[in-house]
Amino acid sequence: MSKRDFYEILGVNRDAGDDEIKKAYRKLAMKYHPDRNPDNPSAEEKFKEAKEAYEILSDSQKRAAYDQYGHAGVDPQAGMGGGFGGGAGMGGFADAFGGIFDEIFGGRGGGGGGGGRSNIYRGADLRYNLEITLEQAAKGTETKIRIPTMEVCEPCKGSGAKAGTQPKTCPTCNGSGQVRLQQGFFSIQQTCHKCHGTGRFVADPCKSCGGAGRTKQHKTLSVKIPAGVDTGDRIRLAGEGEHGVNGGPPGDLYVQIHLKQHPVFQRDHNDLHCEMPISFTTAALGGEIEIPTLDGAAAIKIPPETQSGRVFRLRGKGIKGVRSNTHGDLMCHVIVETPVNLTDRQKELLRELEESSKDSDHKHNPRAKSWMDKVREFFGE
Repeated sequence: MSKRDFYEILGVNRDAGDDEIKKAYRKLAMKYHPDRNPDNPSAEEKFKEAKEAYEILSDSQKRAAYDQYGHAGVDPQAGMGGGFGGGAGMGGFADAFGGIFDEIFGGRGGGGGGGGRSNIYRGADLRYNLEITLEQAAKGTETKIRIPTMEVCEPCKGSGAKAGTQPKTCPTCNGSGQVRLQQGFFSIQQTCHKCHGTGRFVADPCKSCGGAGRTKQHKTLSVKIPAGVDTGDRIRLAGEGEHGVNGGPPGDLYVQIHLKQHPVFQRDHNDLHCEMPISFTTAALGGEIEIPTLDGAAAIKIPPETQSGRVFRLRGKGIKGVRSNTHGDLMCHVIVETPVNLTDRQKELLRELEESSKDSDHKHNPRAKSWMDKVREFFGE
């Protein structure tokens, strides 16, 4: 099972600063610490995962290696060239007994053919968290994002060698990327420690990239957001991830959608919900009020004697989801407001109303009467 991206584990962007990374780690550590989650293997695993991610990203040298080579750059078993070659999970075994496998199986011993490994790896996938408004999600939009990327070093044209020079064939492995040691009966094949399996050696590295052949830069991409997206949806930009190692194909960029909190509406799949405050008088006598929708204002008729909590449905005033053929509905939840800051005259009128309805209280307040009946039944009166 492949490891998750360290930036994804901590929930930060690739250009996040040290303070942001530390803050994200502390939050996860507090949440998943084994002392807070006893007998919870899942939480313990997430804690270890976050700790490993923080140990790498909080160290500038390890982070630079991870940004350049991905997990292969920080895996002590991968030797900077990247892990297990063609035989995932068998690299160490094949290296140790490569000579025997070469002789018996014609050089197909789990390391990728011919006893030597190509060290060509696909670039890591990247994730970018993008916040958009509810209106943008409903109608679709196009936006620009700025992401960090590793580009070919201009001074050395990607060779890693100082301008005017070229990488030389590694003198230790003679360009094969592998060295073979004879230990008694066994012939042990290992990745060359000098060139890290590339077969080339940079004697005079480029000052701009330090011999890596790539430099960290930023690029701006245009992202089209389809109408109807929701929080958690991902948009894939093929080939916009990390560059591959030694000529390998690039990874992909996944844009993760997050909706900003809206001041009026709450989204529930394709439906929208909103609270609709009405006055005490309108609730009792009825009337007509205007409510906002994503397409403009709409009028709703309030019938007399409307109670708080009643829901009015406006069909087709919701959102048309990405995978839906129809629009959702707008659900308006009535909230009857209690009058405040009353004058003496207004208070007097309300008291008169209460006095006039005392003899027929059960007719004017049916819910209160039924509630009191339930209370009496509960206490066995």
